[in-house]
Amino acid sequence: MGYHVRLYFLRYFRDISMSILLRAEKAISRFSVAVGYFSAALLLLLVLNVFYDVVMRYGLNDVSIGMQELEWHLFSMIFLFGVAYALQTDGHVRVDILYEKASPRTQALIDILGTVLFLWPFCALVAYYGVGFAREAYELGEMSGDPGGLPYRWIIKGMITLSFVCVLISSLGFLLHAVNQFLGLEPPQHQSSEPEV
Repeated sequence: MGYHVRLYFLRYFRDISMSILLRAEKAISRFSVAVGYFSAALLLLLVLNVFYDVVMRYGLNDVSIGMQELEWHLFSMIFLFGVAYALQTDGHVRVDILYEKASPRTQALIDILGTVLFLWPFCALVAYYGVGFAREAYELGEMSGDPGGLPYRWIIKGMITLSFVCVLISSLGFLLHAVNQFLGLEPPQHQSSEPEV
């Protein structure tokens, strides 16, 4: 009797912990998708900004240095925040020579080790040094060197740290997906043809 009760409770707690892992992965995936939508909205703003610059330059013979600088600010933010979404949708670059031929459990193990040993330290390093980079720009009151350029250069420099914090959060969802795949709770992510949005 005691053995069956213990077995029941072990299975019950195992099922609860698996359910928590799946729910946590889905919550972080929603965060990553939201970051992707933010990046897409920035892309729309960039298109409008470029359109405005072209009309002003060639239609009205007027040039705004601030609007031109805003273009590269928006472009850099699209790239920085798009990394978190690319990680969530498995759209990042990797060498697939051995990975594609491995079993789903081996792929999951590679993803887990790669996230913990390489991605997390890299994100932490960039986010840490990004804080000092932005703080120095804030303390110096750094602004554009061109007349009519954008002030508050620390804002765009602060996006480096913020974006890598987003990548770190998104990588937690990537890790949870790999753990769930390793435990046999989910199919391999790279086999899905369309990202879930």
